[in-house]
Amino acid sequence: MSSPVAVMPFWKDYDRKLYLRAAILADELGYDSFWIPEAWGYEVFALLTEIALNTRRIRLGTGIVNVFSRSEGLLAMTAATVDEISEGRLILGIGTSGMRVIEGFHGRRFDKPLTQVRDTIRVVKTLLAGGKLNESGAKLHAYRPFELAMTPARREIPIYVAALKENSIRSIGEMADGWIPTFWPYQEMARGRRWIAEGAALAGRDPAKIVSAPFTTALPMGMEMARDAARQIISFYIGGMGEYYIELLTDFGFGDDCQRIAALYRNKQTRAEAAAAVPDAMLEALAITGDPAGCVAELERRRRFGIDLPILNLPTKAPWEIVEGFIRAMAPR
Repeated sequence: MSSPVAVMPFWKDYDRKLYLRAAILADELGYDSFWIPEAWGYEVFALLTEIALNTRRIRLGTGIVNVFSRSEGLLAMTAATVDEISEGRLILGIGTSGMRVIEGFHGRRFDKPLTQVRDTIRVVKTLLAGGKLNESGAKLHAYRPFELAMTPARREIPIYVAALKENSIRSIGEMADGWIPTFWPYQEMARGRRWIAEGAALAGRDPAKIVSAPFTTALPMGMEMARDAARQIISFYIGGMGEYYIELLTDFGFGDDCQRIAALYRNKQTRAEAAAAVPDAMLEALAITGDPAGCVAELERRRRFGIDLPILNLPTKAPWEIVEGFIRAMAPR
């Protein structure tokens, strides 16, 4: 049996029709799941519905939806609806996003993010299981005894949480079904798995059943071209995505490198220098580069560090021929 692999487009400026073709091809080639991101462009559940109607087997993930812009009840309704349309193939990936997006785009207060995640899990699980909303254990709102006025296709839909901080990861072990880290050094997966196990112990759960599904940058192309492209992606996340990844990578010993990269990236005139400042050790920890066969072999090697379901980022702003080549090259063996 082949090891499971998932794919996902980048979160902005992507061609909806092209990635529908990508999902259809990934379905044919045996990928485990196809994930769609959501930022401030396409709405994710509508796209997953379109993909569901054009595929047969592949699971469909939200990668990710934030827990502020939709109410907990609406997320439960929407997840149940798409799960029914897809005949039980949905994975609900959730996260907090950040203050800039939640307050600046959605006009919602970015308040108590971990409690909001936990309430979302409580409400979704309660409503899908046929329970009453006021019995969900949610902390932030006083709910009335509503139940879903439909019968879900499944009483349980897997919920994966994107998280980078210790308490949030421990909470996954206690309540969720999967962990989605981004730019987490693969050699350090054991640290996150340990926190998951601690949370699972609090709830009497088996931590081995909680899936580690990191977003994984793989670039199956000529070595130098791949390494240059990976450095550009890493410098973008460090310099252009707030403090999240700087804090994360500082904890893993890359603090000085992050400060240097961020300072160079924030000046548009020196962004090429920011990419060049990504050290080899950081590049190797965060990305997989090289020829296709080498990338596949390296992906399999990294599973030993605690990666259950790598979610591969598809090429960005690329024609169909490039996207197709990537999907075929990295397909599960």
